[in-house]
Amino acid sequence: MKILVLFIIFALVFYFYYKTKYFRTRRPVEKQWLSAKSSMALGLFVGLFGLNAFFVHPSTISYVIGTILIIVGGGSTWAGFRAYKHYQPLVIKEAEQK
Repeated sequence: MKILVLFIIFALVFYFYYKTKYFRTRRPVEKQWLSAKSSMALGLFVGLFGLNAFFVHPSTISYVIGTILIIVGGGSTWAGFRAYKHYQPLVIKEAEQK
């Protein structure tokens, strides 16, 4: 499952990218928007890590932990997506004002 490991690495890189942009921006709404994007990336990382646990060590404990990680990662991704959709028009309006 090398492709899964590649997706995990990409999700982690995007998380750090968005967190770096979050700390560098001065606009308050854009900060929230970037935080939502980083939350989605972190949720994908955790969910994909849980999915990877199914294939690395096929045992009952691994399945339980993997399921918990997938649920937590999915919840974080969903909450980040909802926040992203909420802040997106506000970010556009904020950018037009400055």
